[in-house]
Amino acid sequence: MSEELVPFGSLLPVVLSEARRHRITMCLIFAAIAMAALVIGVLWPKKFNASTTILAQESSIITPLMEGAASPTANKNRAGIARDVIFSRKVMDQILITGGWMRTHPAPIEQDRIIEGIKARTTVQISQDNLITISYYDSDPGRAYDVTRQLARLFISESLASKQRESRDAYEFINSQVEAYRTKLTDAEDKLKAYRDANADARPGSEADTNSRISQLRSQIESSRMDLMEKRSQEASLNAQLSGESEVNAVQTTQGIYQAQLAELQTQLDKLLLTYTAQYPDVVRVRHQMQDLQQQLAQSEQRKQNASLAGMPTTLDNGVQINPLYQQLRSQVSATRSDIAATSARMSASEAMLQSELERSNRIANSENVTSELTRDYNVNRDVYQDLLKRRENARVSMNLDAEQRGLTFLIQNPAVMPLVPSGLRFMHFAIAGIALALAVPFGLLFALVRFDPRVRSVEQLEHSTGLMVLATVPFYSTPQDRRREQLRNVFLVATVLTVVVVYLLLFGLKLKGMA
Repeated sequence: MSEELVPFGSLLPVVLSEARRHRITMCLIFAAIAMAALVIGVLWPKKFNASTTILAQESSIITPLMEGAASPTANKNRAGIARDVIFSRKVMDQILITGGWMRTHPAPIEQDRIIEGIKARTTVQISQDNLITISYYDSDPGRAYDVTRQLARLFISESLASKQRESRDAYEFINSQVEAYRTKLTDAEDKLKAYRDANADARPGSEADTNSRISQLRSQIESSRMDLMEKRSQEASLNAQLSGESEVNAVQTTQGIYQAQLAELQTQLDKLLLTYTAQYPDVVRVRHQMQDLQQQLAQSEQRKQNASLAGMPTTLDNGVQINPLYQQLRSQVSATRSDIAATSARMSASEAMLQSELERSNRIANSENVTSELTRDYNVNRDVYQDLLKRRENARVSMNLDAEQRGLTFLIQNPAVMPLVPSGLRFMHFAIAGIALALAVPFGLLFALVRFDPRVRSVEQLEHSTGLMVLATVPFYSTPQDRRREQLRNVFLVATVLTVVVVYLLLFGLKLKGMA
């Protein structure tokens, strides 16, 4: 027999004929599939889905006002760790209580299994970096609603508590660093102060003072050296002049000396009277000096006369008059030598002081490294301490903002609602699919039987297979027994179909009543 495909038009009568022959089998397959679909639809767990959307506000009116003074928690980080917060053990323990799973007091292993089931039925979606959608489905609509609402509430409370803990921990850490650097700063200051107290040359400004003092002393020494050279040159010149003058100017008698002094005093008196009156003190003094000289001159004359009357030999009362220029030069030489001695002493003292300042400068240079290191440590600790003080105040403001929930905030954009209709596959879907499969499977099997069974079942199939024309066919005539058997089969067929329809209608009615 040829393997060519038989046209579908020629197979249709055969299919109908085979359907009549196998109608009981097809009816049983139809009933089995339809009832199986009903059983699956009844037993299929309902899935009630509830969801809520949380908005993590990126900014508020206080954000620009506190810019630079506080550091609010980043929203993106909060949205990114939403799954970790929601699926944390602490939150899951609260969900077990909210969902009623803890009423039966399950064992820890059973609790872990329930928690894994809750996580599998929970979906967390993040969109636009600040919208967090939490979805949960359950067979109980009330529990789905309660769990979803509790998840949102716990997420917000845990996030806010986490923010507060984060800001508080940051403040406490910075505060501890402030205290640590305060101690370091105090220690550095004490070390610097102790070193300066123990080393007077290590005090601020000592190097500048020493350099200024050294410069001043060097200037004084140079000036003293120049003065000394000048004084010595002046002394040599005065000695040369003094060697050319005579110490004694002339030899005179006592009366001659008195008369010369009287003449000199008379000249002074005449000059004074030209300017002052007779009562002027200098005029009166000069006159008294003249009277004393006149008395001394009279006494000298009287002694001379008495000696002459007594027959005693008279002696020449001589007086030596010193050269005034000689005396002046000697005085200048003496003054110059005194100046030379004073200048030499001053220069020696300046040189000693310069040596002392140079030694002090060396000590300052030796202590400069230690002082610089101590000062550098002090400045570094001071700068870090001041920076930490500012950061601590910023952290304090951030902590207060989080404590009062003025920074990052979470708002429930779409609250959870009680799911009234289950989502996913419902009883209606299984019923419709059951009817469709109950009709499609028997006919599909029948068509496959007719198509692939090699037996000849129609004239057209025979003619197509052999290529010959069929001249006549022998019809089939049923007996009364065959007709009774066919009637029983038809009754069974109708009863089976009616039973399936009634069961469908009853279950649909019960479902509608339960929904109402």
